[in-house]
Amino acid sequence: MNFISIGAFLSALSVVLGAFGAHGVKNSVEPVLFETYQTASHYLFIHSMAILFYGLFCKLMNKTTGIWPGKLFLLGMVLFSGSLYLIVFTGIKAFGMITPLGGLSFIIAWIGFGLHAKQL
Repeated sequence: MNFISIGAFLSALSVVLGAFGAHGVKNSVEPVLFETYQTASHYLFIHSMAILFYGLFCKLMNKTTGIWPGKLFLLGMVLFSGSLYLIVFTGIKAFGMITPLGGLSFIIAWIGFGLHAKQL
């Protein structure tokens, strides 16, 4: 996987979604839902950067196997930010049951990144 490209594209997406939130969502939803939207966008951007940095790390270390932290960052983004966006746009709060799985994916990904970096 080319985590550098994926991270760059996801970073651009996070900027687009952030701008959309500020100009299109903010006045269309209740303030608590807009806070949820902002949380989703914030974590999307942070972990887009994480994927980008992980890709740079893999390239620097010539690492092509054992790249599960990058995949877990992606999974976390889908589960965490994706579930929050679904809550905002559908109003179905049950999607919130998925959110902690995304958070867990992020935590494991960060630990994995740290373990890989420890090998330096």
